[in-house]
Amino acid sequence: MTGNEARKIFLDYFKKQNHQVVRSSSLVPQDDPTLLFVNAGMVQFKRVFTGDEKRDYQRAVTAQKCVRAGGKHNDLENVGYTARHHTFFEMLGNFSFGDYFKEKAIAFGWDLLTNGYGFDPDKLYVSVYKDDDEAYAIWRDQVGVPENRISRLGDEDNFWAMGDTGPCGPCSEIHIDRGEAYGCGNPECAVGCDCDRWLELWNLVFMQFYRDESGTMTPLPKPSIDTGLGLERIISVLQDVPTNFDTDLFVPIMEKVGELSGRQRGESDQVEVAMKVIADHSRATAFLVCDGVLPSNEGRGYVLRRIMRRAIRYGRSIGLTRPFLHDTVQTVFDIMDEAYPELKDSAPFILKVVKNEENKFLETLDTGMKLLEATLADLSAKGEKIISGDVIFKLYDTFGFPVDIIADHVKDTEISLDLDGFETAMAQQKARSKSVKKFTGAGDVYKPLIADGVKTRFLGYDHLTIASELLIMVQRDQELVRARQGDVVDLVTAQTVFYAES
Repeated sequence: MTGNEARKIFLDYFKKQNHQVVRSSSLVPQDDPTLLFVNAGMVQFKRVFTGDEKRDYQRAVTAQKCVRAGGKHNDLENVGYTARHHTFFEMLGNFSFGDYFKEKAIAFGWDLLTNGYGFDPDKLYVSVYKDDDEAYAIWRDQVGVPENRISRLGDEDNFWAMGDTGPCGPCSEIHIDRGEAYGCGNPECAVGCDCDRWLELWNLVFMQFYRDESGTMTPLPKPSIDTGLGLERIISVLQDVPTNFDTDLFVPIMEKVGELSGRQRGESDQVEVAMKVIADHSRATAFLVCDGVLPSNEGRGYVLRRIMRRAIRYGRSIGLTRPFLHDTVQTVFDIMDEAYPELKDSAPFILKVVKNEENKFLETLDTGMKLLEATLADLSAKGEKIISGDVIFKLYDTFGFPVDIIADHVKDTEISLDLDGFETAMAQQKARSKSVKKFTGAGDVYKPLIADGVKTRFLGYDHLTIASELLIMVQRDQELVRARQGDVVDLVTAQTVFYAES
């Protein structure tokens, strides 16, 4: 079974159960300042769960694009080193907004796994919240799961909350036993162990309480259901492969990396990690740019830039010294086009953004490496073994040279980095920046334009460069007619490809 088939089976099953098939929302959250990126299927339904929004359906099913990189949920540094950490992944989920509750949610989940996907019921185990006798009884008495395959777990594993306050409730997880070959060897190993034997497939959240500021929980008048099943996880079991990276969602991308680099999977740990990093980050890059995120030094754009540059950096470690990320992103289009045709529709723009960022970063790497080597030679001549915080900051701030590359370059030497000094220099720079912003204002010079309804049109989603009319030129709160070389001025144009600073 392919990844595309597994996704379709899920959506089709719940459509037959009278669920509205809802397309994935953008990775950029709408009206939710608490999130950098959409990181779960329920995000687009938050306002429905809280009662602030009504939909014309009470049951929904989605295949939601998710990113966990940056912010509270950040898997970036783990990617490539584990079996299942990703920056981009798909969360399959079914939802009930005050319609069905535990009994149906559990029945749907068991039926789809055993009859829809064909899992052996004897290999499936479930966990329930320690006090959720209702869910325990449904699993035991109605589904027929033996008591020795039902575990009661605590708050950390089996209780879910939207935040410190708001809807919350117990949850029930469905696990599959992948066998002793995936285990840790501990005779006490069981559901809840961190090893790969007991793989969590599906989490069924029973939203039945509202928690207030005091921590008091009161029953909701209309309990709801929120579930999440990772597509990459379930397809790894269906295809009987050890990791998500061994599925058809990732293998073609790694094959492309092998074709470009002349290296093969498994020839060394370094090559294996690099291929996994590039495959994962190519997926995240394709979808983030498609959803309008552009590389920058702020917010979401900074996270995207880190993802892209991490992929490029790992590519260099296996001999990919020329631009390659646009080629692996193209492979992502080929894999995901069936479910997300917008990728190929936006392909020219996405590839243009990727190529531009690659070329910029490779220039940065070349310049930065020359400066770093000069710094190391200077340290050696002086008999010193610490790169000062000021030097690290200069490489980072002036030349855009990432700190992690400096760390990687010296990790096998006796050289260390003064990271505390670097953080101090960063803090001083931020303070200076805030000071400049505080005392630099636009005054009244822009008011006539605002009064006339003049606005700058943002075209950054479709273009990287444009020709535009200059509306006004300003220096020290005064409009200028002309400027000389070397002047620092503000330019307001009719159209722009630049993001406004937040």
